Amino acid sequence: MVCMHPPVVTCQPSAPWFAVALLALLALAACCASLPAAAQFSMVPTPLTAEPPRDSQAEIEREYRIDAARHIYSAYPMRIYRGRLPPLIYSVMVVETEIDANGVVTDIKVVRKPAAAEVAPWVMAMIRRAAPFPAPARMRGATVRYLDIWLVDKSGQFQVDTLTEGQR
Repeated sequence: MVCMHPPVVTCQPSAPWFAVALLALLALAACCASLPAAAQFSMVPTPLTAEPPRDSQAEIEREYRIDAARHIYSAYPMRIYRGRLPPLIYSVMVVETEIDANGVVTDIKVVRKPAAAEVAPWVMAMIRRAAPFPAPARMRGATVRYLDIWLVDKSGQFQVDTLTEGQR
């Protein structure tokens, strides 16, 4: 029995062209690896709210946060990550949102910046476009401030911590 092996081809990695080509290939791969995820956040979706929300019956910030999270979910149902989030989340962002007595967003503060810079303006724009929020009818004062954590997947889908389904 005769065994036929293909000829062995060797490459000289010490050649200058090889090092330059390898570095260029690695740089291109690193650049392209981040493009698909970043592209998900280049356009803010249009909210699907047809009519103004009902007034919130919440009496404290924690209860209002649930109403606000439900409002966000109803505004962007196509962007909600269904099920448990993957172990590695693309970005986490903590946001404080201020809502006036009519449900209008008066201020948004980033309490914790996301690791992916493109996520912050995307989240803030989504919050602003989802207005008006449920009016805090039973809360004292002219405004309500609430904190929520946005858990954002690289697909452009998200969950807020108030309504999260957890993580795998």
